[in-house]
Amino acid sequence: MKLEEKIKIVEDILKDKKVAVGFSGGADSTLIAYLASKVSSDVLAITIDNHLFPDAFIKHVKDMARRFNIKHHIIDLNFYDDEEFLKNLPSRCHSCRNLMYEKIKSYALSKDFDFICDGNNISDLVIDRPGILITYKMNFNTPLIEAKLTSKEIHEYLNRNNIPYSRSTTCLATRIPTNTEVTKEKVEKIRKSENVLSKVSGRELVKVRDFNELSVCEVDDFSKIIDENSFNEIDEQLKSIGYKKVCLNLSPLDDDEDIVLDYENGQFQYPLPFTINLENTKHELTKKILSENSEKIELEKIVINRNGLIEGHDFKDYDEALFEFMDTLPQIRRNV
Repeated sequence: MKLEEKIKIVEDILKDKKVAVGFSGGADSTLIAYLASKVSSDVLAITIDNHLFPDAFIKHVKDMARRFNIKHHIIDLNFYDDEEFLKNLPSRCHSCRNLMYEKIKSYALSKDFDFICDGNNISDLVIDRPGILITYKMNFNTPLIEAKLTSKEIHEYLNRNNIPYSRSTTCLATRIPTNTEVTKEKVEKIRKSENVLSKVSGRELVKVRDFNELSVCEVDDFSKIIDENSFNEIDEQLKSIGYKKVCLNLSPLDDDEDIVLDYENGQFQYPLPFTINLENTKHELTKKILSENSEKIELEKIVINRNGLIEGHDFKDYDEALFEFMDTLPQIRRNV
């Protein structure tokens, strides 16, 4: 399916509705807000300020809401007040989204916005992001998933149409390893370090991973920092912030997530990075189940394995296989 056809599907979903969208100003929620501003009867962007986002986050979402001429509401939700969140357990993204989506849904309904959506796209479903279960639990609509849009396609559309979006909208707590307590001191070290890394590299998409006295710097383009002066500047400034060792991850950041199948002779295998709750998945499936046991569910052309492996067979071509895989993904329920 062509990109413009997918965009048309999203527009048709949003058309003439009162749309509330959880709005971070990143690519996904920006696309929803932009398209809704063109075709919806009314639009409300709702932003959560959890005190853990990068600098200029709030300014950017305000600017974008004004640019699209849509209503905008910011909810202050200080995550430092939530002891469970600060424990930083492996299920943190699940807990985080639960906190935020409850507030978004409550406010949207109080303003009579009955079509509430988020910016999850189809490629989010093949990444280890357990927060998607909250999207399902809260009954948020997911137009980008319905249209089978990937992150790569969304970026392509926004760039082609000169629609600005932030590439730095992820919570800074994600830079801290799980099972390590989140503190204001750690987050501020990360915030200051990422500002340094962004300034020296000239890049917006940067991350600084915190491992106590050691920091790991990540950027999407090394071209402006691969010299001794830049290395020295980053090293000195991050050490002045509090790190004793400063490292560079040589794998560049890439937010252009896509879905590519390992396809050959009508068959494919795709290992998802999480295990699957077969019982919950069974209740979501719209296709006829041919057989099932404690380890897998077999459909006509798709096999869903408990260990996360998705297998496909008897497809006439790659496009049919990809469509069937994407069509099945939203019905899969993972374990946390």
